[in-house]
Amino acid sequence: MRTNDTTAAPSSDSDALLVQRTLAGEMRAYELLVLKYQRRVERLIGRMVRDVDLVQDIAQETFIRAYRALGQFRGDAQFYTWLYRIAVNTAKKQLMELKRDPLVFQSALKSAEEDETSSSERELTHGATDGETPEAILASKEIAEAVNAAMEALPEELRMAITLREIEGMSYEEIAQALDCPIGTVRSRIFRAREAISARIKPMLDRQGGKRW
Repeated sequence: MRTNDTTAAPSSDSDALLVQRTLAGEMRAYELLVLKYQRRVERLIGRMVRDVDLVQDIAQETFIRAYRALGQFRGDAQFYTWLYRIAVNTAKKQLMELKRDPLVFQSALKSAEEDETSSSERELTHGATDGETPEAILASKEIAEAVNAAMEALPEELRMAITLREIEGMSYEEIAQALDCPIGTVRSRIFRAREAISARIKPMLDRQGGKRW
């Protein structure tokens, strides 16, 4: 369900109207919703599932499920908050299915590792052409890998909370709605996630004169 990102997307205020138009049978209205949120949904899923092909499949399944459940959307929350909850649940379901099939799960892990290695090599090559020293490039790569590793090591509930806050820029209220938990729980999870990540990378930043994440 790929769409052209260059097409103008509607404002958040028009989401409810697009939902109404979709329910009235106007498929173009739903295509606009997909266009608006596809990249953000894929980015969210990508924090849970590292395999690129799986990310796109899960994103497509998310929009299919959302379309089928659209009549249940009451407008109590922002549409994208409702959509993100579906994305999280769809990704969790897919991960559980992968773990029940070891061969498929190992294949997905291998593909993700190969993509990560290829990406790292491209970053090093690109950085060198920009005039950065090999030491600076390696240091930046080391920190980036440490942050990613720290996030991957977090319990799922902490990883999702920090992702929605720091990557997606959602408010605490929106995160609480997306994850279906009290706002106090969201604040606690984000605090604990930040502390865990900071503790992991602080020694590296101190060595390079950096500051706390």
